Amino acid sequence: MIGIGVDVVDIARFRTSLRRTPTMRERLFTEAELAYVAPQSDPVPSLAARFAAREAVMKSLGLGLGAFGFHEVWVERADSGAPFLQVVGRAAELADAAGVARWHLSLTHSDLVAVAYVVAE
Repeated sequence: MIGIGVDVVDIARFRTSLRRTPTMRERLFTEAELAYVAPQSDPVPSLAARFAAREAVMKSLGLGLGAFGFHEVWVERADSGAPFLQVVGRAAELADAAGVARWHLSLTHSDLVAVAYVVAE
């Protein structure tokens, strides 16, 4: 195991940030992620979990916010429904340098918080 990263996002605070800065959605999330959450009656908890995943990846590599661009890590869904990470660009370079061969991801959210747990193996 290379590292573990956990991140928790306050959904109400995240919702306020998205309302205050409408361009934030496109800055933080890929088109695929935005398309995935679009049909949901309230996409904010799912978006908050995806944001947490990016931060958890940084933490699993021992890095801080800004180590790579937000579009260099994103969450996709397997046919089974399980979430998995796509890692490209500078994020992939940093992961390769750290020896990461596989990623493990778990996402969850309640009415209050979204949580992402990442293991870099």
